[in-house]
Order: sequence, then structure tokens, then C-alpha cells
Amino acid sequence: MMKQLVTTEWLEKNINKVKILDATWCLPNSGRNAKEEFEENHIKNSIFFDIDKNSKQNSSLPHMLPSNKEWESIVSNLGINNSDHIIIYDNSDVFSSCRVWYTFIYFGHNADLVSVLDGNFTKWLKENRGVSKEVIKISKTNYEAKENLSMVINKTQVKKNILDKKFQLIDARSKERFLGLVPEPRKGLKSGHIEGSKNLPFQLLLNEDRTFKKKEELIKIFDQNKIDKDKDIAFTCGSGVTACILGLANSIISGKKPTIYDGSWSEYGLE
Repeated sequence: MMKQLVTTEWLEKNINKVKILDATWCLPNSGRNAKEEFEENHIKNSIFFDIDKNSKQNSSLPHMLPSNKEWESIVSNLGINNSDHIIIYDNSDVFSSCRVWYTFIYFGHNADLVSVLDGNFTKWLKENRGVSKEVIKISKTNYEAKENLSMVINKTQVKKNILDKKFQLIDARSKERFLGLVPEPRKGLKSGHIEGSKNLPFQLLLNEDRTFKKKEELIKIFDQNKIDKDKDIAFTCGSGVTACILGLANSIISGKKPTIYDGSWSEYGLE
């Protein structure tokens, strides 16, 4: 049984039994520094997870999936074992913890042992739960990874799908960005969307307190946006981060692991 989400109450009770990652990541134009914010304030026992640093380094595209070997080294250096239950949270406008949830599952971590904190750091703080400035000591592990290539698609597959329509491609960006009414936050990208894709802005899946809507509501939202539950689905966005929010919601609905277009508009919008 995939445990995609855990509550703040659950995490507080189990705080010493799990590995906690702060995966806050901010859009390039936000003026925020996630690492500095972590050093000021984070959930006790948590480790900072840098989405940009812990990704493919020799790519012109932002935070693409690293190689299997690189991922093993990243996770070993975080002191995480294959048997650990990992809880991921963030304090970001784009709910970046879902991207890290996806990456762990992509590299073969038991999907029952990777969860996102429902409501995120915002809810944790609002409920006056314990925070710390202390950076914990990490003992290196020997983590083993195994990629699940069916969980990622590339530009060639996306282009081919425009013609043969094998899967539905759902875009998590805002309606304004999807329709090309506003410029992209990254320089050098055209505005608009991938031909044949549908828009489902990720904000629609969240409540005001940053928790995910209940399964029944999520099903309704997918239906209202004419997403066919019986047909294969892949998710896209600006750079592969918010697509994973849709991926997690779909996983709550279907129990399936998500498929993400890793390059997303950062790659496709370059043309």
C-alpha cells in the first residue's frame, strides 16, 4: 500500500523512526535561498536536499534525473539506507517535495517507504510543532538504486505521441502559462504548450492549508478536466518539478507510479 502522504501528527509521533528531507526549491526569479532558510529553521532531524545539486550536473536543462551511479552516491552521502522510510517536506511555492518523492521511487526505493508531508512546512509551523537549527551528523551508507525507466519519457516520445496519441500528456503549469499569455520564468523559452496536451494547474489539487484534496475530490477534478483514468498518462510542467504534484495525486487515485516528461517545457519550449 503506497503511503504517498503522512500527516503532521504522524510525523511528530514517528520523528525518530524515519529519515526526513527538506526539499525546498524556489523558482530562479523568487529571490529566496532555500539552503539559508533551512539553516535558520527546519523540522528536527531533517537533512537538506538540494534539488539542483542532486541532479544531472552535465546538462543544460535544470535538475534532470542523475545517473543510477550518481543517485547511489547522492543518497549514500545523505546517510539513507534502502530500508529507511523517507519523509519529504518543503517550504516552497511549487511543492518541490513531490519531485524528490518521484525521484526516490524512480530509482527503486520501496514506494511504501517514501512519503510527502501533507500540508508541508507551513502546516507544521502553524501547529507549533518542533523546529530546530541543528544540522545532524550523517553517517555514510551504501545505498543501492535501480532505475524504473517506464517512469520517465523524453522529447522524442512526446513528439511521437502528438501523432499516435498513445498517452495523455497533462501540464501542471498555470492556465496563463499554458495558454502562452505570460512569459516563462526562465529566459530563452517561448510561451505556450505542447500540442495535444491538457492543462491541470497543480494548485487545483491542494487545499488552502497546502494539504492534498481527498481522493474523491481528486477523481472529480481529473474528470472535470477530461482526463481519462483508463488511458496512460504522463505529466509535464516547466522543469519537471510541479508535474510530480500531479503524479502524486494520480498515484493517490490509481495506485500507479507516475510517468514524468523530465525535460518538460524547459526543453520543449527551446525550439
